[in-house]
Amino acid sequence: MRYGRVLWRGKLWHVAFPAHGSGQILSGPPWSGGTPSGAELAADALLSGEAQLCCPVEPTKIIGIGRNYKKHAEELGGVVPAEPLMFFKPPSSLLDPGGRVVLPPESARVDYEGELAVIIGQRVRRVPRSDALGAVFGYSIACDVTARDLQKKDDQWARAKGFDTFCPVGPYVVPLVDTRSAGITLRVNGKLRQDGNTRDMIFDVATLVAHASNSMTLEPGDVLLTGTPEGVGPLVHGDAVSVRIDGLGELAFDVTLPV
Repeated sequence: MRYGRVLWRGKLWHVAFPAHGSGQILSGPPWSGGTPSGAELAADALLSGEAQLCCPVEPTKIIGIGRNYKKHAEELGGVVPAEPLMFFKPPSSLLDPGGRVVLPPESARVDYEGELAVIIGQRVRRVPRSDALGAVFGYSIACDVTARDLQKKDDQWARAKGFDTFCPVGPYVVPLVDTRSAGITLRVNGKLRQDGNTRDMIFDVATLVAHASNSMTLEPGDVLLTGTPEGVGPLVHGDAVSVRIDGLGELAFDVTLPV
């Protein structure tokens, strides 16, 4: 089973998608106790255009982790942190699958960063590492789009990480999948740019969830971005980007200049 959020008949709905057959319209987000409402979404509704796939999450916060792959830290000239390096992306940065990342005029260098996204399923505070995976509902695919020049210029990363459309997530949230050794690839216009694996993370998912919960309460639906492998690079107008993670599928988006 995988979970998505769709625009259907003028409203946004959370939907449980089985491997085959119709989707089940839920009463709310599955990580907040949403259950099948009895209504169904036809199996071909997304292909026919009757329904539109949207960002699957509505988090209270998006927590990013910087330099969580050794080779990525090295390619940016940074040291490997002694503990997880956290930053925020605002919920306003979220982008639907198939959407368009808008290159802001304030930046001359905007980079892609393909990442595994963790979706929190329980309200937790100071959860020990041994129990941390129990707070995870599932996983998705994300791209931590970053204005690299502004990241280097500013003392804080809020502006560089926080522009509207700078956090594509989706297309689905998948529970009960083993992400301890999942391949991550990112392609720009069909050309391979990133090729990594989650086993190379410096801090694993359980450590990240526990560490984040020591600083703040994690709420159901919150998103934790786990860092990116080496191979980051710039995006330009007209690029088509796809991020694939084993067991989770593919997230695609385009890149454009402001209208």
